[in-house]
Amino acid sequence: MFDYILSLLEKGGPVVAILLFLSVISLATALYKGWIFLRLGIGRHEPARQALALWRIKQGPEPIGILSHRRGPLPQALIHAMRGMLYHPDKGTLIREDIDRVASREIARARFGIRIMETVGQVAPLLGLFGTVLGMIDAFQALQSAGATVDPSILAGGIWVALLTTAVGLAIAIPSSLLAAWFDSLIERETQTIEDMVTSVLTGEITSGSEKPALWNAKATTAG
Repeated sequence: MFDYILSLLEKGGPVVAILLFLSVISLATALYKGWIFLRLGIGRHEPARQALALWRIKQGPEPIGILSHRRGPLPQALIHAMRGMLYHPDKGTLIREDIDRVASREIARARFGIRIMETVGQVAPLLGLFGTVLGMIDAFQALQSAGATVDPSILAGGIWVALLTTAVGLAIAIPSSLLAAWFDSLIERETQTIEDMVTSVLTGEITSGSEKPALWNAKATTAG
């Protein structure tokens, strides 16, 4: 593997070296984001669902205690929502604004680093194309210098080496873009879950249909 990388550097020149450096950055960022998401519990909502179910039964400090040692955007947003409704139930607007502040801060922390992979996914193909253009220039310069005695194998070899940079650029850009899109989809799903559960805490799910309609109650009272 090491010999293969050395051969790529020898044939592709400085452009391939830059691309390999970007691949290392992208891989390190992906591993870091995977560890961060695992640590923050991104995508794992079972503790939050347990706390929310307990909150529907009894609005007290017990549901907050379930989430008190949890990190991540969802537990922190739910903790602030429950604390706000428990200690300041008459300040719904201010509670919502403070939850938005906390959720935005936690989501920004979770999203940190994704932009690096997106940038690598955008820049790598352009660098590969740039290396191809430089290689084609060298190939045609060699063709011109050869004059009438042109060896087609020399031209073909030069073009092959030039296209190598494009292949390396695409090989780096595709997984970087896919990983960035996957991490971004996890963040988007987490944001939607935060909005759903926080709204459930703030509204108490008053439109869930668990109670009898007021009009039905009025008719029943009149009939009685």
